[in-house]
Amino acid sequence: MGELLKKKLGRVWFDYLAITFGLVCYAVGWTAFMLPYQITTGGVTGICAIIYYVTGVEMQVSYFLINAVFLGFALKILGPRFSAKTIYAIFVLTFLLWFFQRLLEGPDGTLPQLLGAGQDFMACVVGAGLLGLGIGVVFCHNGSTGGTDIIAWIINKYRDVTLGRMMMYCDIVIISSCYVIFHDWRRVLFGLVVLFIMSMVIDHVVNSTRQSVQFLIFSRKHDQIAEGIATQIDRGVTMLDGKGWYSKQDIKVVVVLAKKSESLDIFRLCKDIDPNAFISQSNVVGVYGEGFDKLKVK
Repeated sequence: MGELLKKKLGRVWFDYLAITFGLVCYAVGWTAFMLPYQITTGGVTGICAIIYYVTGVEMQVSYFLINAVFLGFALKILGPRFSAKTIYAIFVLTFLLWFFQRLLEGPDGTLPQLLGAGQDFMACVVGAGLLGLGIGVVFCHNGSTGGTDIIAWIINKYRDVTLGRMMMYCDIVIISSCYVIFHDWRRVLFGLVVLFIMSMVIDHVVNSTRQSVQFLIFSRKHDQIAEGIATQIDRGVTMLDGKGWYSKQDIKVVVVLAKKSESLDIFRLCKDIDPNAFISQSNVVGVYGEGFDKLKVK
């Protein structure tokens, strides 16, 4: 039990380390490419950027205050485990936004345009890529950067809508409101470009770990593995009878259909129980039914 506890704690620490990496990417995207070129996008950070451009109040201040309100929803709907990582992400991102602004700002207190003057579009593309990568990594480890990320996760929990698309719906209104303040369609168009690139990157990063997979597990400890998958991973298990043609011995085959994001947990569980288990994993085109996609054929 002590060894298993150590492994579980190690995995939790890895999740937080990955979330921290995602937050670093996100903070660099804002402070190095978005803010110096006065580019905005949706979400709470987009609102905070607009506040920064108009009043000079730094992003981390308004970001922290706004997200304090959203934490109440996360605690009630998404559960304490998700909210713990959300609270961590909000505090760390608040610090990182402050840190990278202090690190990059020039002698006059302004953020330099690292790509040079007139490179607004390139800054838009690079910054959006970093923002999408950061959010995607955070989502993959059951975290959130707060704000509309929480709204996207709540709706995604009950509706079959991708996270990137849901965030896009939430954020279009925020980007459009930018014109009311600045009366500049250029800012709105750049914001939409950022939103489009972010959505594609987020969906690519997150969906690459959410595809369905099929496992065929061959192990002498098949009962323990099946019970562990059923109770700890909360996935249905089917036991098939088989026969090794070379050994002529009867064997049991554990068949599991799971989300790709659960693959690592299944591999870890099998390794903890039987390091010598033989496992086959394959991608499946579609899985429909309880716990997976709904069958939508009329």
